[in-house]
Amino acid sequence: MAYSAEISRTSPTAILFLLDQSASMQEPFGGAEQRGDAAPSKARVLADVVNRLLQNLILRCAKEDGVRDYFYVGVIGYGERVQPLIRPAEEYRVAGDLVPISHLAERPLRLEERLKKVPDGKGGFVEQRVKFPVWFDPHAKNGTPMCQALDLAASMVRTWIDLHPHSFPPIVINITDGEATDGDPLRYAQQLRSFATDDGETLLFNVHLSSSEEPAVELPSSVDELPRDEYAVLLFQMSSLLPFTMRVAAEQEGYRVTMDTRGFVFNADPVALVRFLEIGTRPSTLR
Repeated sequence: MAYSAEISRTSPTAILFLLDQSASMQEPFGGAEQRGDAAPSKARVLADVVNRLLQNLILRCAKEDGVRDYFYVGVIGYGERVQPLIRPAEEYRVAGDLVPISHLAERPLRLEERLKKVPDGKGGFVEQRVKFPVWFDPHAKNGTPMCQALDLAASMVRTWIDLHPHSFPPIVINITDGEATDGDPLRYAQQLRSFATDDGETLLFNVHLSSSEEPAVELPSSVDELPRDEYAVLLFQMSSLLPFTMRVAAEQEGYRVTMDTRGFVFNADPVALVRFLEIGTRPSTLR
């Protein structure tokens, strides 16, 4: 069965995030501006969510003997520039600019102090100061060069696969709030998905961040579930089918899925974004 390779230190997988950093990411999530809420920008929320997810990936790989390299990780920002936001040390450049998770754990950009609500033991919550590792900062400027970002991702993925031909295939998650400004991203998505390990083709998932108050469409199985929107259809076509282990994870989170369910969310709010990223980065049991 495809997408069934065990993930271990000798057979890791790769997770690559593509983050829209165009000017429109300065806006709040859909509806907040109209309601007059002092909402953070989409760029700020996205940076916080992905930085927290990187921390959670590290915790999943933390064992008594240290952080085990089950994952190689990368983050590409695309807006004013198209570039990796996490730079590996020189000895890791052979891996296509994807960083071993242990290296990521050792080298955050900085540690910030944040307030976090924790249970008080009496049915309520109290605020507690915690250390929050930051690997990259939010940015929002210029257009949406999504095609260039997908092309760079394809180059990084191809290099990584050459070094890990028998591993669980790379997972690429593209998060955007608007249409590409540098061409048709579908053919770039198809090229990226064509690179494969023995276990299957590269998985490409897409998340569209909400610019309206319309409800999110999460993990659709057909274009009939989407609004009448050409851009929604395009992102759906760009997205990979969810493999079996991720469908199981989605069902456990309450989603209704089928064999045709794709890794795609349209009009995501922060809650939908977090829910999907947790599923999309859960390929199988670590060994």
